[in-house]
Amino acid sequence: MSWLRALKETARSGLKIERRRLEPLIAVRGAAGLALVIGVCLAVFGPVVAASSAFGAFQAAIATFQRSWRPRPVLALVSGASLAVSTFLGYLTGSHVLLFMALLVLWTFVAGLAWAAGPTAGIIASSNVAIMLVTITLPTSVAEAALHGTVIAFGGVVQATLIVLFPVRRWGAQRDALADALAAEADYARRLRHEPVAEFDPVPLMTARSAAAVTPRQARHRPAELHGSRGVAERIRPVLASLADPGMGVPDEGPERDRVRELLAAAGSVLDAAARAIRHGDPVRIAAPAVAILKTPDTRELLGGPARRAADRLGVLLADVIETAEGEGTKEEQAEATETADVIAPHRRRPTLLRLVPVVLRTMRAEIRPGSPILRHAVRVAVVVAVGYLLGVALPFGHGYWAPMAAVMVMRPEFSQTYERSVARFGGTVVGVFLATVIVQAAHPDVGLSAALAVVCALLMYLLMRTGYAVAQACISAYVVFLLGMAGDDWSQTVLERVVLTLVGGLLAMVSYAVYPAWETPRLRNRLGDWLASDGRYAASVVDQYADPAERGPDDVRAALLATRTARIAWQEAVATAQHEPVRNRGLSRAAADDTQQVLAQFSRAAMLMEAHLPEGGATPLPAAAQFADALRRATEQGAKDVRERRVPCWGAVREALAQWDEEDRLRGQAADPVVRNGAGLLLETLEEFSRGLDGSTAGPAAADGAGRN
Repeated sequence: MSWLRALKETARSGLKIERRRLEPLIAVRGAAGLALVIGVCLAVFGPVVAASSAFGAFQAAIATFQRSWRPRPVLALVSGASLAVSTFLGYLTGSHVLLFMALLVLWTFVAGLAWAAGPTAGIIASSNVAIMLVTITLPTSVAEAALHGTVIAFGGVVQATLIVLFPVRRWGAQRDALADALAAEADYARRLRHEPVAEFDPVPLMTARSAAAVTPRQARHRPAELHGSRGVAERIRPVLASLADPGMGVPDEGPERDRVRELLAAAGSVLDAAARAIRHGDPVRIAAPAVAILKTPDTRELLGGPARRAADRLGVLLADVIETAEGEGTKEEQAEATETADVIAPHRRRPTLLRLVPVVLRTMRAEIRPGSPILRHAVRVAVVVAVGYLLGVALPFGHGYWAPMAAVMVMRPEFSQTYERSVARFGGTVVGVFLATVIVQAAHPDVGLSAALAVVCALLMYLLMRTGYAVAQACISAYVVFLLGMAGDDWSQTVLERVVLTLVGGLLAMVSYAVYPAWETPRLRNRLGDWLASDGRYAASVVDQYADPAERGPDDVRAALLATRTARIAWQEAVATAQHEPVRNRGLSRAAADDTQQVLAQFSRAAMLMEAHLPEGGATPLPAAAQFADALRRATEQGAKDVRERRVPCWGAVREALAQWDEEDRLRGQAADPVVRNGAGLLLETLEEFSRGLDGSTAGPAAADGAGRN
């Protein structure tokens, strides 16, 4: 993609406004907390201190809107406390330019590294740096700086208190995540009726797994209907795929296929009912036709072999979903159900806030390595903020902090997000400042009216922030104009400064990524190799279960499945990011990326079908399966290395292991279970198709080297 096209697409995306579900009650609660803090501080301390407190309450409310599974009061407290510390330290060094610059660079660098801990941590840390640049200009002494820091923390406390006193959909995020996972499987079941080999996006299941991790205190108060459903949902997916797949014995047409379609439709209806019940906390209401289909006695007569086993398992799992989604019973019954659910899907512990600190520090420290995109982002944002601050001071304006503040708020580890937000911030700033100017000229607000207008702007921002960054920035720009006007700033001077210095900050952010980028395109082969290796480990773990059912448990398969999901999502995110980068393909064309992605998805699906029919502990071992699994594991590890080094993998060792398996079955005079044998053959076919798809993007000696490798 050319630079011109990349700029056009990012600008269009940055200014895009989307229709999203609004959360008016949460917005009103955040604005009420802000109004309460401003009113108290105005009455007790005056407008300047009230401006500081407003920034604390404003930022604490924004933190609670971030995608996080931690309790919202905790996010508000962390945001308010960290901003208070940033403000106080910034003021202590503010009178010494060199010392303040050192603190600013260090603080910004750490904020850049905080993205390693997730977007919520990165956004809060970046916001602290940005708001610190404003709030340190308000105090005039150390004592006043301490007071300002205290009222900023007070704003976070007020927002946290309101969340506790007036909860809106308590556990709502966790309910939505689990309900989305069940709804995704319901949609998958319906699609399988007409497309028996349809793909399934694992993102909803991964999101539900993240939401299921709770602190010990959360575990004691979690609703009963949020226990166990995710674990059952995880096991339903391979059963649905196995029931629908023609390779499992059900012909494409006929009475057997009709019954499978009916079972899939009934499963979709049950899963949708469970999703609605969990999302809203209501009883499960299942349509009578779905119940009738699931209880039809002639299903076992129509279906046989793997399809019958899949139908039986599906009925049991759906019954478990319904029972768990009801979430009713005595505390003793709920405790017993929780214990049973933890056997299916072990209770995931989320560390408490204090225990999280060393985890975050280790994560950040791990990113201090050559080639880390997070490290590059941290260096980039630290340099840009320092340069922006110096430029702001040198330019003939006051309030030079607008430039670095704009830069740190728009910069992200990714190219497209940085450029989108830069354009959106400038456009939103122009609109917001223009509207605020019109209102100021017409109303000439005093301190009280300025505070009220600031609260209204904050309310609009909380309400509309998910519709687009440009809309949110327009509200924020007007909010800041009214807030600083309340503190005594000349609004007419603020208008020109804000627009020009925001433009400077956005341009610095955009130039910095062009000069010191962290492109995802050159790393696509590494991502593809990681996915191939993780897929190979998952498939080998499944085949190993058939080799020795008594010795191996499902934990290895589960861990390998989670790893391959993570690798798949990392690949998909990398491809989506690379599509907007003005960089050449560097050896992996878009056609090759599409082909290999589809093949690896089919490879995972073949392993998943085998997982749906794992043998019981007393089943007959298949020693040849162990040899095949070992060959598969080794070959995919080597294949991943070949992909990273721009060679085409060869699968001779896997082919030989499969041929040896067939030879042992022939000598023994007994054929292996068709599920595992057909699945093993499908695994080999997809690996060979993977090499053919990759071969189109590789040429020259490197390809020849890979062609001769076993």
